[in-house]
Amino acid sequence: MPIYFYWGEDDFAIAKSVKKLHNQVLDPNWIDFNYHQYPGDNPERIIEGLNEVMTPPFGLGERLIWLVNTTICQQCGADLLAELQRSLPVMPATSHLLFTTSKKPDRRLKSSKLIEKYAQVTEFSLIPYWNTEAIRRNVRQTATDMGVKLTPQAIALLTESVGNNTRQLSNELEKLSLYYKNESGTKKVIDVDAVSALVISNTQNSLQLAAAIRDRQIATALTLINDLINRNEPPLRIVATLVKQFRTWAIVKAMWESGQRDLKEIANMAEIGNPNRLKYIYQEIQSVSANQLLASLPILLSLEYGLKRGAPAQEILQTKTVELSSLF
Repeated sequence: MPIYFYWGEDDFAIAKSVKKLHNQVLDPNWIDFNYHQYPGDNPERIIEGLNEVMTPPFGLGERLIWLVNTTICQQCGADLLAELQRSLPVMPATSHLLFTTSKKPDRRLKSSKLIEKYAQVTEFSLIPYWNTEAIRRNVRQTATDMGVKLTPQAIALLTESVGNNTRQLSNELEKLSLYYKNESGTKKVIDVDAVSALVISNTQNSLQLAAAIRDRQIATALTLINDLINRNEPPLRIVATLVKQFRTWAIVKAMWESGQRDLKEIANMAEIGNPNRLKYIYQEIQSVSANQLLASLPILLSLEYGLKRGAPAQEILQTKTVELSSLF
């Protein structure tokens, strides 16, 4: 049945799949007649899209209706639900209905159950940043799909450099592919030196800054701040990542020191989606105490307040970083 529901935080992967579907079903000469987008968070526009998808396509190709950023699997009124129940089972084979959203469907809702029954549901979630093996496999597979040949060492460095950022991975592979061609047009095998020379490293980020602070590596932390600022990383985004990381560390460490050993309970309190991630977190905070981690939170709050009051970003980030490092 030509109904698709794409959800997840990896908006780049969703965009690629939408483009692929677009190319598969639409005739480029009839796009203006057979392709329409509707806001998926507006019940009236959703119903308008459902009515549109029931119309046979004009000319060649098929029809595609895209409901963007839909909320039907988070909230769905009675009128909209009735329209979905009426339309989805009898959609023409020549029409395609696409729903996309970053939010996970609430499977308790009738609308979600209806989508599961009639649609091809595909998840596009980002690989967790800590799951380096899965990221490495994705780098290898994406390079293969794009026809880019990499040495094992190049794959390892690219994995470290781009992390779970699929958009950057695609861009970097395309850049490497174009640059490293022989004069005959055939592509060379790309080695680690090529990746080091051309790929923008994403590892010098706020998570590494948090680790440097925790390990009292002040010089490294200050260098990371300079790199982040020079790459135009918004200061408040840096602070938001630090707050989230130190808060997670503090909760996990405090619960562990209090004697809690139920991994699901710890993960729930720390708002960690996958309890298996806890083994990595325990390794990260093995040498620090809950009191040290908890003491970092007021300093981070002061840092955020200072930035919002207009303090010079680089200066206050450096000052508070030294203060945070002194806790450990």
